[in-house]
Parts: sequence; C-alpha cells; structure tokens
Amino acid sequence: MPQRPAPDETPAGHLSEAGLQGILGYQIAQAQLSTLDIYQQRIGKPHDLRPVEFTILALVHHNPGVSARQLARALAVTPPNLTNWLERLERRGLVSRERSDTDRRTQHVSTTPKGAKIARAAADSVIEGERVTYDHLSAAERAMLLELLHKVASRRPR
Repeated sequence: MPQRPAPDETPAGHLSEAGLQGILGYQIAQAQLSTLDIYQQRIGKPHDLRPVEFTILALVHHNPGVSARQLARALAVTPPNLTNWLERLERRGLVSRERSDTDRRTQHVSTTPKGAKIARAAADSVIEGERVTYDHLSAAERAMLLELLHKVASRRPR
C-alpha cells in the first residue's frame, strides 16, 4: 500500500510544503494535477479532447448560439486561438458556426447532435470520476469546495 504523505508534504515526492500551504494558487495548482489525471482518463483519451476543447464544447452546449467573441472573453483567450479550436471542433463535426444575419463579423456557435451527445457523456463521466476519486470528501465538503472555487474564479479580471 502506498505511503500517505504527512499533512505538510507534497503527495508525490514527499517534499515539505512549508510556506506554501497558505498560498491559494499553489494549492489550486496541486489539486489541478489530480483533476487533470481524471480528465485525461474520462474525457481526454476516450473523446480526444483537450481541456480547453471540452470547455468550449460544454459552454457552447449550454449556451447555444453563443458568439465566438463571448467565448473568447469567457476563456480569456485571443480570438485567433479560439478560431483554431473552433475549427478543430467543427472539422470533427462537434460544433457548427453561423454568421449573424445582423452583423456579418459575428459568428454564432452551436453544438451538433454529435457534439451535444459527447458534451453530456463527457461531463457525466468526469463528474463520476471525481466523485469516486474524491470519495474522502463528504457531499457537503464537495459542494463547499465547488462554491469556493467558483467564488475565486469569479474575481478574475473581466
């Protein structure tokens, strides 16, 4: 059975985290390592989606007809980068883009039936993977963690 690190040690490598435990960004980065592993197992490998691509797909799925400009702002990425990701998703038949009737510079993005199916299945799968992996958290702790992380993320400059 693998040895559990002391409360003030990194999970892998057993290095002292003295001075880092109170730094939110450090703790988020450490937590991201385990969530990224779940993501890769549940979404990345089975659906061949990078994290940003899944995020785009999920946002489009829940916001049909969203503009590319809104997506770029929401993800804090440049429009050219977003265009590249949208082109990849479009080539795979997961999203469709349509020019606005009122402003030809604006593109509206929607999921295709295939994209909607993958968005739902991938989200359900990763939620289940997180539930199983983080079963040491109670439902209340998980809800609190999600709420607190959402509060932290909502303070991002606009």
